[in-house]
Amino acid sequence: MPITRMDHFNIITDDLPATLAFYAEHLNLKPGARPPFNFPGAWLYADGGRGKDPILHVVAGKERKLLVKGVIDHMAFYGTGLGATVAKLKAKGIDYELRRLPEYGTWQLFFHDPNNAKVEIDFDAKEPEPA
Repeated sequence: MPITRMDHFNIITDDLPATLAFYAEHLNLKPGARPPFNFPGAWLYADGGRGKDPILHVVAGKERKLLVKGVIDHMAFYGTGLGATVAKLKAKGIDYELRRLPEYGTWQLFFHDPNNAKVEIDFDAKEPEPA
């Protein structure tokens, strides 16, 4: 059975409203259709909720002590607007790390969500360095 693509990431949270607000503001991911599970959560879609498939599943109602890191280090997305994204993180006081891939030049921007999940957004090498 060959794998054909990555389907989605799943995170857990003790604060669903804060998590949804974070991903809407910083990645433009919005809730959309989700099966009627017997636990709270959301499925987030790209393109402001207009994307075809959910790319981030959020399971809510977990205790803070359960929000621990496992073997997966981070989730990565591809985006546009590096300067505006960095400016928004700075304005919100969110710590981040910005670096370029050697030889490729791709920008990699790393930061953490309210649940301490590490998020990476990759930007085209042609994007200008943020101020």
